[in-house]
Amino acid sequence: MSTAGVVAVCCAAGLGFFLEPPSTFARQAVRGGAGNSPIPVSTAAATRNDVPIYLSGIGTVQASLTVAIQPQVEGKLEEVLFTEGQQVRKGDVLARIEPRLFLAAVNQAKAKKAQDEALLIAAEKDLNRIVALGARNIVSRQDVEQQQAKFDQLRASITADEAAIETAQTELDYTTIRAPASGRVGIRQIDPGNILRLSNAISNATPITTLVVTRPSAAVFTLPASNLEEVRAAMNRGPVEVTAMDQENAHVLSKGRLLLIDNSIDASTGTIRLKAIFDNNDDHLWPGEFVNARVLVTIERKALTIPASAVQRGPSGTFVWIVSPSKTAQPRPVHVNKTTADLAVVDDGLLDGDTVVTEGQYRLQANSLIEATPASLSVSEKAK
Repeated sequence: MSTAGVVAVCCAAGLGFFLEPPSTFARQAVRGGAGNSPIPVSTAAATRNDVPIYLSGIGTVQASLTVAIQPQVEGKLEEVLFTEGQQVRKGDVLARIEPRLFLAAVNQAKAKKAQDEALLIAAEKDLNRIVALGARNIVSRQDVEQQQAKFDQLRASITADEAAIETAQTELDYTTIRAPASGRVGIRQIDPGNILRLSNAISNATPITTLVVTRPSAAVFTLPASNLEEVRAAMNRGPVEVTAMDQENAHVLSKGRLLLIDNSIDASTGTIRLKAIFDNNDDHLWPGEFVNARVLVTIERKALTIPASAVQRGPSGTFVWIVSPSKTAQPRPVHVNKTTADLAVVDDGLLDGDTVVTEGQYRLQANSLIEATPASLSVSEKAK
């Protein structure tokens, strides 16, 4: 056969190939997107559940009480009686200031009172004699009035002496520094032997230590101002539960209740501050710690739910992949009302019992043949 004949035969064969109707395999490729090999996916059924709806915000733990342990009188720090980091009770002695000068002031005030009391006794006797003489017109009325004024002056001096004794005694008591509340003391900042000074308008004195009350503890956090009405409505219904999570949102640190909503919105950030209180008996919350605060605003009763991972986003909005009775995947638009950490509440587009794809959606096309695995098993586990 000539070369031209060979070329003609080949062209005819090629033309016949392209004119041949699509084979069964080709039709399956068009219908299945990847031949007749099923695509492994994880699935879950849409079910009715009571779904807690949370609002989450980042906050900081605060002690319910923070007190700087500072002296109320000046003097030499004689001894420190607490251990750093110790849990102390209200009234426990934390430190002592050298008391000798203050004890001397108390004794001096008491001596002054005793002196004035002796003078008062003598003045009273003189007054009684002069009054008797005045009744017989032996002394003038002026002499009687002068003696009465002297007596009254001494009585006033004794009242002042009593006040001076109380002041001196109070200052002496201040040389013993006690815990103002039950809590935990921090690092000691002043060592024994140093002179303690009082704070004034020019400078602030260094505290001996700081005492914090962590039982209970508070958390101050923020939420978008758009959530304000939702939170207020929850508070009107009763106590609002707040859960403090760690920074990774993986572990529950403590559970408490919402204490208050701040009285104004921060216009610069569009947020509102809230404060929650926790018993914190196990000391899981530490002052200054960052936490994720979750506010339980409502519970959706018997809501239709699917795993949040099943919800996909496309140009037309949210949708899910539905598993049909023929084991193929079909996209279906849905409306998601609310989303929690792992569940999506769907109020349109699904029915009870519908099976949705939760993992492996990236390989799917309409009518893709799938091999479904319950969501409790991962795709990688199924592949094994």
